Amino acid sequence: MARDASAVSSAPRQLLSLSDGIVLICGMVIGAGIFKAPSIVAANTSSNAEFLFAWIFGGVVSVCGALVYAELASRYPETGGEYAYLARGFGRGAAFVFAWSRMTVIQTGAIAAVAFVFGDYASEIFRLGDKSSAIYAALGVAVLTLLNFAGTVESKTLQKIMQVLLFAGLLFIALGGLMAGAAPGPAQPASGGSFGLAMIFVLLTYGGWNEAAYLAGEVRDPRRNMIRILVGGILAVTALYLLVNLGYLAALGLGGMRQSKAVAADLMRVVTGEKGALLLALIVCLAALTTVNAAIFTGARTNYALGRDFALFARLGSWREAGSTPGNALLLQGAIALALVLVASFTPDGFSAMVAYTAPVFWTFFLLTGLTLFMFRKAGGDTPAFRVPLYPVVPLAFCGMCAYMLYSSVNYVRFAVEFGVPVLAGLVIMLAGIPLYFLARRKA
Repeated sequence: MARDASAVSSAPRQLLSLSDGIVLICGMVIGAGIFKAPSIVAANTSSNAEFLFAWIFGGVVSVCGALVYAELASRYPETGGEYAYLARGFGRGAAFVFAWSRMTVIQTGAIAAVAFVFGDYASEIFRLGDKSSAIYAALGVAVLTLLNFAGTVESKTLQKIMQVLLFAGLLFIALGGLMAGAAPGPAQPASGGSFGLAMIFVLLTYGGWNEAAYLAGEVRDPRRNMIRILVGGILAVTALYLLVNLGYLAALGLGGMRQSKAVAADLMRVVTGEKGALLLALIVCLAALTTVNAAIFTGARTNYALGRDFALFARLGSWREAGSTPGNALLLQGAIALALVLVASFTPDGFSAMVAYTAPVFWTFFLLTGLTLFMFRKAGGDTPAFRVPLYPVVPLAFCGMCAYMLYSSVNYVRFAVEFGVPVLAGLVIMLAGIPLYFLARRKA
């Protein structure tokens, strides 16, 4: 009896209500990307209708993906996420290559990309020369890495304050843009763009819903509420994104958005003048730094786990007692992210370069993770607390979209020649994980 009581007490408690789950999903998804990606999406769509459709379609894809991840998390709720699913579905080799890619491409590339959003908006406040955005990005990565190394992490209070400011800023942008008056005349069709390329940035902005799947073990009545939380949360995000983008279109027009490096700041100049643009730039900077800090924190923990599992990376598996941080994992991650910022500073747009670097690798593992659901269903076993509705239509739609996004992200080379090197570099580094796995296995 005592053993049973201990087992029950150590299990996750179902404390989250329907409204709690929806708020958490919105917080996970909405970040600094909505202040940068719309101008790039506008450059790759030919009309207002196509531009808005891309954001609606992004919401639909995110719902399908979130449902797939919810069942995966319900089947295997242990820590590890994609690493655990890939290990169970495709073996330790696939899990190793994922962890390697996350350390060198996916997570570090995402840190660098959001750091460039910080750099673009910090440059609106005070410019530091031709490489201003890259300088700010590097400073942000370095300072936050050192703070995490020392054991200083963001407080829940700061996170909540930033989320409230972010939501308030987005609503103000949307309403201000809609009330600003008529936008400039119709824009010329985009040249050299592609809808697939636009969707890369749309789905980047919707990123974070995969984290929501881990709520399955803590939600009350998960069979009924998880689908409501996932669909309701992503619908709320989609509605907010549509409202914000309508504001951008109303104030700047599609042509004005295409030419903007900091679209939200440019909108605020139209609505309230220079002072309003500076205030918004400050809010975006804080939001971007919060996102970077969270990515640094979680990414280092994944690298620490890789060091514990494989002797080849044993140094990453050491825990620094002073400050209670994975010190070596943090320093290596910071060094890689800084190197990526440096390389991307020589491209026309650091944010776009980092998206090009990470996107093919990111969608490769998203596709493989989606495929594991079919493998687990075929294998049978216990019925999970949550199952994807309309199986196999929903997971097939998600996997099909992942395959299309993988194709589009590799095709980035054709539509944006200047970013061809980052695309190929990301793929080469991912593939380098295969011989590394055999080396790691032999060393073990």
